[in-house]
Amino acid sequence: MTQDEGVQLAELFRLLGEPNRLRLVAACLDGPRSVGDLTEAVGVSQSLVSQHLRLLRAGRLLKQTRSGRHVYYELPDCHIRDMLTNMMDHMLEPEERISEE
Repeated sequence: MTQDEGVQLAELFRLLGEPNRLRLVAACLDGPRSVGDLTEAVGVSQSLVSQHLRLLRAGRLLKQTRSGRHVYYELPDCHIRDMLTNMMDHMLEPEERISEE
């Protein structure tokens, strides 16, 4: 990994390091969601959700699509889904207890 690639990857993890942004991305695991749906799912103001969505789009962690007057946010590809679901699975695994012998 080059230094520039390391910086870019660290920036993606920094974006996901904010709990509300992480929850926004996780809310899109099941498919496209509107801003209103995301606001309700995360439980913060619509203006704050919009600010977070702007950053997540810039980091290519979410993409937006339009359907008429409605805007929906979704995961851009399987890489984000796989990474997030793998990390969630890892977090939910019971800790292995090392027996002292």
